Amino acid sequence: MKSPIEPIRPIKPTEPTEHNDAARNPNRAAQQQDSNEARNLLAETMNDREVADYLLANPEFFAEHAELLATVRLANPHGKAAVSLQERQMDMLREKNKHLERRLAELLRYGHENDSIASKFGRWTTRVMAERDPGALPRTISTGLRDVFDVPQAALRVWDVSEPYSQADFTRQVGEEVRIFANSLATPYCGANTGFEAAQWLTPAVSAVAGGDADKEGASAAIESIALIALRDPEAANEGAAFGLLVMGSPDSRRFHDGMATDFLTQIGALASAALSRLLPR
Repeated sequence: MKSPIEPIRPIKPTEPTEHNDAARNPNRAAQQQDSNEARNLLAETMNDREVADYLLANPEFFAEHAELLATVRLANPHGKAAVSLQERQMDMLREKNKHLERRLAELLRYGHENDSIASKFGRWTTRVMAERDPGALPRTISTGLRDVFDVPQAALRVWDVSEPYSQADFTRQVGEEVRIFANSLATPYCGANTGFEAAQWLTPAVSAVAGGDADKEGASAAIESIALIALRDPEAANEGAAFGLLVMGSPDSRRFHDGMATDFLTQIGALASAALSRLLPR
């Protein structure tokens, strides 16, 4: 008689094995016959969905028929020989564990990156808060972004400022289109530089000599990706009109892309807006 842990193979009725086995163990033969009849009845009355529903509703089925765990053979999705139900479950658990491990590694990487950005944000905030001269704030903000966050290029412009600052460099080169665009920005824009006027404000992070408008146009042309953040007075009601625009650029097209998270950029814009609001007439 075959061991119950081996796959059940059909035995030809002409072979003497079945007769001898039935003679030695009549109860076993009767059970086998009842099992075959039950299997045939199920095949005639139940479809695949009903079988699955039955197994889900009766989790004790395999506890009562533990031998099936080893005898049922399933197709191997990896193209190998058929495997038992237990082996298939183990394969599924291994695949699930691999997926969870990859997800955990990804979350840890994001966590480390966020910790690094948060640390840099703290250093940049300290610089901005330590600046006592309102007229020096635009330079402090933009140079801080370049130094602390390793942003290749950064600049900003403000408008409708109080009289003492109306002729400052940070109020120039602001056209009506820039103002309209800034007012339309509800969240930071990140993506390709498609010829934004604000990109002309950018100059290389390291530049020995200022070369005039020609150098500025060349610098803006070298900007592949860009981030634009509207500056709004935090004391204005209902997200008032923008009074400035902060721009960051990079020759790397992947540095600022349309799928990136903008949480920290939003915080940078909020703090810069609060600091630069000192330039507005009160």
